[in-house]
Amino acid sequence: MGPDVSATSTAYLVAAIVGVFSVALWATFVLVPAVTSYARVWQRIVAGFLSLYVLAAFAMVGAGVGIAAFYYYDEL
Repeated sequence: MGPDVSATSTAYLVAAIVGVFSVALWATFVLVPAVTSYARVWQRIVAGFLSLYVLAAFAMVGAGVGIAAFYYYDEL
């Protein structure tokens, strides 16, 4: 018999793992190449800031897919 684990705590754990993994992938594939593409410090700062827009776009698309899946769950 294992410990009593609720569905809510399992969902929180999965969400945390996915969140950390997603940010790590964004940093690896978007932030690092954007920042290292420029030589001047101000250009690197701007590139890092603009890559946050890419992260926000990914988050909005993911939220939209999640909301659509929740809304159409009974039809899937």
